[in-house]
Amino acid sequence: MSIDFLVTSLIVIVSPGTGVLYTLAAGLSRGSRASIVAAFGCTLGIIPHMAAAIMGLAALLHASALAFQTLKYLGVAYLLYMAWNALREQGALRVEQEAGPRSAMQVIVTAILINILNPKLSMFFFAFLPQFVSANEPRPLSRMFELSTVFMVLTFAVFVGYGLFAAWIRGHVISRPQVLTWMRRAFAAAFVALGVKLALADR
Repeated sequence: MSIDFLVTSLIVIVSPGTGVLYTLAAGLSRGSRASIVAAFGCTLGIIPHMAAAIMGLAALLHASALAFQTLKYLGVAYLLYMAWNALREQGALRVEQEAGPRSAMQVIVTAILINILNPKLSMFFFAFLPQFVSANEPRPLSRMFELSTVFMVLTFAVFVGYGLFAAWIRGHVISRPQVLTWMRRAFAAAFVALGVKLALADR
């Protein structure tokens, strides 16, 4: 495993995006357990995109404007839905003292959907993974699978770190109604901003 791959992966993973934002929101609204569940869900949501890149299916999204635009605007709609729920304090971002099994499932499903409905991830992995596979590699698919697995492990570890930090400061937030109000507004605005960014994205 090259240092270049590890460093590049960490830079990509640490950079704020929908997964990071959602994991932070889960930690703040529901605590450490929910933040780990969210991190796990976001990591699972990467799998379809990596599989698409490895099998070459991402080329279809790149070639078909309709397929790309359809998936993109589904993602935009879902991000706006998340923003609306954040403002209304409903759904997976509702502030709770303790997240039960049912709400934990809600968190993980939301986390998976957030990443699945982002076609830019397929494009990214389609361009990213081959750069770290030698032209002389005897088993390129196995190598890409290995790199993908490492990327997912790093993603989960970093996201858990973000989530646990959010859960750690949660106690200072939930006892202050005004802070909660501004927190919901900030997350709603961030989801809207990410939705606009995705809407403006080209293949």
